[in-house]
Amino acid sequence: MTPADSTQAEKAERFRALHAGAPFVIPNPWDAGSARVLEGLGFLALATTSSGFAFTLGRLDGEVTLDEVVEHVAAVDATTRLPVSVDLENGYGPEPEAAARAITRVAEAGAVGGSIEDWDPPAARIYDVGHAVERVAAASEAARALPFPFTVTARAENLLRGNPDLDDTIERLQAYEAAGADVLYAPGLATVDEIEAVCSALSKPVNVLARPTLTFAEIAGAGAQRISVGGALTWTAVTALIDAAKAIRRGDFSSLGSGAVLDAWR
Repeated sequence: MTPADSTQAEKAERFRALHAGAPFVIPNPWDAGSARVLEGLGFLALATTSSGFAFTLGRLDGEVTLDEVVEHVAAVDATTRLPVSVDLENGYGPEPEAAARAITRVAEAGAVGGSIEDWDPPAARIYDVGHAVERVAAASEAARALPFPFTVTARAENLLRGNPDLDDTIERLQAYEAAGADVLYAPGLATVDEIEAVCSALSKPVNVLARPTLTFAEIAGAGAQRISVGGALTWTAVTALIDAAKAIRRGDFSSLGSGAVLDAWR
């Protein structure tokens, strides 16, 4: 089977079904090649990383346009049979219409899921909850208008943006759930107790960002349905690149690998 043999509707149904089954890991490739490798290793779905993709363009997170993300999504989707969800940051605009447009654009490029966050980059602030709810509602409405079940993830950014108030984070996620989000996500949860508090307060599936200090069993046991890694795989790869390049500068080529690693997806 080639990537083209998996229709978007079929990918969307598979992705939705994953959220009703056993907890799963959704790794975050930074380009089409890493997506192919992750598929070959047996993962069941993929999620893009805004910071990882920005790195491939030589930029920082938040410096990529929606048009560039759409092109990226099309390239990733074309090379894999797996469902692809997209990190859409704040929807590339503060208004609800921007969030809706971002969902529609990446769906046209092949995605079957996407996340919208409540962080306003230009103003460096969290949107007030009323406005954030309007944005989630608009994104969800755009998803429902599609001819397949597009999965909308709503992100509460408090814990990454200097506000450790877990109660406020939970209240926001509850509001986003009521506004139509299919999955809820508060990146930055640090302990099993925090994960349990969030998951027990919601009825929809919860995505949790993996941490080196917690195992899959601990995160899933606390109630998470989906576990992502954000840009961490990108930075793991970049660290290996830097280490190998430093060795090369010293005249040591022993760390160089070969194309045999790609046998996983040939």
